[in-house]
Amino acid sequence: MIERGSKMKNKAMKVVLATLSIWLLIFSISFADAIEGEVIVTLGEDLSSEQREMLLSEMGVTEETVEIIPVSNAEEHHYLGEYIASNVIGTRALSSSMITLLPEGQGITVETNRITQISEGMYANALFTAGVKDADIYVTAPFNVSGTGALTGLIKAYELTTDEVIPEEQKQIANEELAKTAELSEDYGVEQATELMTRIKEAIAQENVETEEDLRELIQRIANELGMTLTETELEGLVSLFHRMRNLNIDWDQVQNQIGKIRDNLSDFLSSDEGQGFIRAILDFFDSLIESIKGWFN
Repeated sequence: MIERGSKMKNKAMKVVLATLSIWLLIFSISFADAIEGEVIVTLGEDLSSEQREMLLSEMGVTEETVEIIPVSNAEEHHYLGEYIASNVIGTRALSSSMITLLPEGQGITVETNRITQISEGMYANALFTAGVKDADIYVTAPFNVSGTGALTGLIKAYELTTDEVIPEEQKQIANEELAKTAELSEDYGVEQATELMTRIKEAIAQENVETEEDLRELIQRIANELGMTLTETELEGLVSLFHRMRNLNIDWDQVQNQIGKIRDNLSDFLSSDEGQGFIRAILDFFDSLIESIKGWFN
């Protein structure tokens, strides 16, 4: 019996090691074209020469030292037109950004300047949905703007930097997520709206969500925990969004790794009693998970 148990344990270890080897190989191939530390800048197409120079100076780069990608107002309307009123998007592309690739496991960090409607956490959440990871993001404009169009440029820059093509459906859903979070923030505040989206993603990664009704109950439960009374329209909009998101080719195992960086942009919420309680709950979950894994090999 001891010899048989030992053989089973060795077989289990081989399976785990083989699986890890396969995933490491896939991961290394996926990021073969990404160069750590590479920087790309996106500039709104409607910036004046003076505004371009001002923003490049603010970012600490020059046209000779970095690759610059233009972003048009037409592109902004293409990705946001279904979710945000045309007058909010505007008629000029002014939002600009800089993206720097970080080492594996660093997550997404975002800093904004003169962006009035979209918070750092909103950008980070939407970028993760689009498939962006391990990047330092800076978003700015020559004067105060909503910032809704910046996501278009960031996704465009990431594709070029990593030589990856993000599926059109994934881009659309990321933009819709950004728009819905901004909309919810008008009624519930930036921290609450962003935390709602973050918790829903965590729950989808952890729980067995099979039907739309399961998803509806999950979203309603999390909203209640946050003290948010969603309207029927808001609830159904979120159910539709996350139902389509679940069907995307998203590595939900990466959710927990990236989500920590998103939370760095929610310092006000995390310092509250509710935020600290949530962190403790997450840590307890991982403690129990680790103990379960240990048990497989005992």
